[in-house]
Amino acid sequence: MQPLKHHLTRFVSVAERRVWLTALIAALVTYFFFELTGEVLEGETRAFDEGVLLMLRDAADPAMPAGPSWLTKMMVDITALGGVTVLTLLVTLVVVYLALRRKFRTAAFVTVSILGGWGLSSAMKIGIARPRPEVVQHLVEVTDMSFPSGHAMLSAITYLTLGAMLSRIEETPSLRYFFPLVAVVLTLLIGLSRVYLGVHYPTDVLGGWAAGTVWACGSWFMARWMLGRPSGR
Repeated sequence: MQPLKHHLTRFVSVAERRVWLTALIAALVTYFFFELTGEVLEGETRAFDEGVLLMLRDAADPAMPAGPSWLTKMMVDITALGGVTVLTLLVTLVVVYLALRRKFRTAAFVTVSILGGWGLSSAMKIGIARPRPEVVQHLVEVTDMSFPSGHAMLSAITYLTLGAMLSRIEETPSLRYFFPLVAVVLTLLIGLSRVYLGVHYPTDVLGGWAAGTVWACGSWFMARWMLGRPSGR
């Protein structure tokens, strides 16, 4: 009985620390997002934003990106990973995978959570209505508003939520951290690609990361409440 009690106490302690850490991160990132949004609306970040964009271009010709030509091609490929087409395909495949594993509640939760986050992203872009950067030439086609970055926010919402949900059903301890790690790396790369391609200010991407992270943290809390403790833990 004593070893069982010890392990139970240890699990509760670890679980509680994870909850409090996630809550702290969500609170800090929420505060950062509102502060950043205020600075953006007041125009306080323009010098920083334009300075970074110009730093990533040829000093003699701002239309030319800095670095070798293969880097630009790589950034175009990376940025596609945060597009609606790729994300929709990915979410569909994951939902089908969850359904085949008979994780129907998790599949439904993932679908509703991600679609809700996408809807919020569109509403925020329309409400804030920040124009796209004009200081440098866009290296890919864009049509909507700039803040927050849709690619940064949607990739954070999608990849972080999927990473957390797949981690919940993974039974191998060492692999539970693989999905969230991949999600973070992809989210960071996609956001950076938007700045390099000149279609977003750095603060657009920071805002997208922040909003997406808060949504993903909220989804994680909701999953704990609605789906319960993952089996085997």
